[in-house]
Amino acid sequence: MFLYKNRIIITGGTGRFGQELKRIKNKYQLFFPSKSQLNILKKNSIRNYLKQKKPKYLIHLAGLSRPMNLHDKLMEKSISLNIIGTANITQICSSFGIKLIYFSTSYVYPGTKGNYKENDPVLPINSYAWSKLGGESAVQMYKNSLILRVSMTEKPFVHKKAFSNFITNFIFHEELAKNLFKLINKKGIINFGGKIQNVYQFAKKYNSNIKKMSAKKILGRRFPLNPSMNINKFKKIIKSS
Repeated sequence: MFLYKNRIIITGGTGRFGQELKRIKNKYQLFFPSKSQLNILKKNSIRNYLKQKKPKYLIHLAGLSRPMNLHDKLMEKSISLNIIGTANITQICSSFGIKLIYFSTSYVYPGTKGNYKENDPVLPINSYAWSKLGGESAVQMYKNSLILRVSMTEKPFVHKKAFSNFITNFIFHEELAKNLFKLINKKGIINFGGKIQNVYQFAKKYNSNIKKMSAKKILGRRFPLNPSMNINKFKKIIKSS
């Protein structure tokens, strides 16, 4: 099938990061199908939309995300959207030769020691992370793909308190959106985020009055306290682009 090299389909365009991508101006023509236009749980819906638009790329954001405890309460929905839906997207992209970019999460790492590299072992600690790793499993089988393990948050940081013992790579959606299109021709896995620091340190730069709180006390044992990633691979690509 002939593919238009400047066309990108973005699933999950109504989400927070999808909304940020709608503000980006670049050489690509972006399409944000609604659920009625492209339903990730219906292969014919995916196939028909991609046949019509003929994109070279598909960025897969659609799925069930926060709050994380939803994935325990709504296990069937979590499996359907994050695992089966992603598998459907992967199969149809493969049949058309469309490049697939899948947004995963830093939470697929064990979250114990931090500074995880892309080839480090993964071991999710909660149901949300398992659902995202389930999606990764399908995408990994398709060679024309890129998995981005991401740690992002909204701007401004809206909370009055921030975790002082939760270490991550938070980066704002808008910063991620600026750099995303420098990565889409890469393949494999890339850790995608900002500087390693605790959430309090990250938030303090934007709100000097923010207070500290304990992630361990509030979130409990089923929340990884240090899923921070080594982002050297990401930085090297951005520097050379």
